[in-house]
Amino acid sequence: MAVENTLTEAELLLVRDTGVDQLARLDEDELLDLHARVRRARNKYTGLYRRQGAAKVATVGGRGKAGEKNTRNRDKAEVFEDALARVSRRLAVVARESAQALKAERLETARAARNTAPPSAARKPAATPRKSQRSQPAPASAPSARKRHAATRAVGARRQAARDTR
Repeated sequence: MAVENTLTEAELLLVRDTGVDQLARLDEDELLDLHARVRRARNKYTGLYRRQGAAKVATVGGRGKAGEKNTRNRDKAEVFEDALARVSRRLAVVARESAQALKAERLETARAARNTAPPSAARKPAATPRKSQRSQPAPASAPSARKRHAATRAVGARRQAARDTR
């Protein structure tokens, strides 16, 4: 691939780290780190391609012609996009395996902690019903009693008024 000749040594090592054999040796945390590094490189060259292409539009005379002059950045962005896709696929597989392992562990812990003792007898109801804490009813002169009496009289008065209007 001709683009590999334009990559720096660090970029070339980064792309080589995304090979299938190298990805198989990495755990989830290492894959996350690699994913971040590849994404950063992809974003760098995608941004360069867009900015430099936009700057050349005025001098070259159009977006199509400006794209032709900016192929190196576009090709580098594409190389890193492919590398990012490889890392993302491998990361998804490893993350799914990790999630399944955690789920199995959680279910096993729940099974072990589950109550397997035979059910106990139901509680017997209280022998005597509970009494109110109040030993005597409220006196008729209490405000709550007066309010209740007034409400009852008002209901009766409304009922009578409804009958009288028929």
